[in-house]
Amino acid sequence: MPRRLLIIDDNTDFRTVARHLLERHGFVVVAEADTGEAGIEQAKAHRPDLVLLDVQLPDVDGFEVAE
Repeated sequence: MPRRLLIIDDNTDFRTVARHLLERHGFVVVAEADTGEAGIEQAKAHRPDLVLLDVQLPDVDGFEVAE
């Protein structure tokens, strides 16, 4: 079964490239977010197996999002 992944990063280009590479390797990207708050909401909604998380987000520190 493919791993379900959430990408949280404020850089749109990074999210696009990461999604492409991860999907090529069998991951299913269930959602993306560009802020910590949006990422938390997406994590609650989609319950991903993994999260690719930027630690320097514009609104909330990525370490706080991880908690």
